[in-house]
Amino acid sequence: MKKLEGIFAPIPTPFQHEEIAFDKLARNMDFWLDSKLSGIVVMGSNGEFVSLSPEEKRKLINNVCDLANGSNKTIIAGTGCESTKETIELTKYASEAGVVAALVLSPNYYKRSMTDSLIKNFYIEVADASPIPIILYNMPANSSINLSAKIVIELSRHPNIIGLKDSSGNIVQIAEIIHNTGKDFSVFAGSASFLFPSLVVGAKGGTLALANVLPNECVAIQELVDIGDYNEAKELQFRLLDINNAVTSRWGVAGLKAAMEIQGLYGGEPRKPLLPLGEKDRV
Repeated sequence: MKKLEGIFAPIPTPFQHEEIAFDKLARNMDFWLDSKLSGIVVMGSNGEFVSLSPEEKRKLINNVCDLANGSNKTIIAGTGCESTKETIELTKYASEAGVVAALVLSPNYYKRSMTDSLIKNFYIEVADASPIPIILYNMPANSSINLSAKIVIELSRHPNIIGLKDSSGNIVQIAEIIHNTGKDFSVFAGSASFLFPSLVVGAKGGTLALANVLPNECVAIQELVDIGDYNEAKELQFRLLDINNAVTSRWGVAGLKAAMEIQGLYGGEPRKPLLPLGEKDRV
């Protein structure tokens, strides 16, 4: 596959009465497919993948791939599961559905057992078995596990591990990884809050919750960096900080879904036990 780069939207899963609303998804996809986004990530953290059954995950992957068929958007699927076996099975299924690469979060329930050696072995086994390239996913805020620069650099040497989505916000760690990995290894900022500094130190793009509601504005930051207009890129980054904070860290999935509704998209409610944003917080 061609080198992975650009801005991706990790799309929310739309629910209606606790079931996936595929008709609402189709409407939202029209908006994303018509934007400047490079691609879509289905079943990332914003997609509430931990709340989906194995059957729902497969249906969702199929649906997104079908809707994107014929577009120029790259489809990535989150396939990380708690067992190596299930991760490999879901990754193979995603490949057959038309997914280009798999975003894989490491197992994290048995935290005391999750040594660097175990995590490295997990990713190598998945990458060896996967028919599509693997993107490492570092999400310590949710998993409580940080993929260190050392382990990412080591794993980047595997021919089927092509990149990293880093949501840690640790720009020093991101810079160290970029400095010590090959030019074909794609590091992505995991939040719009640190997109500009990540791009400046060499990130290839971002996988951003904010890109669901302001896709072209997020793309504009990268376009400005690419032409060397750092001042304008920085100013746009500053303008998006408060909006991004509301969509992500302040209110999480519920905030993102509320923001989508403000934009005229379908947000709906998160799947329980997550709760929707209260009316007083929507203003």
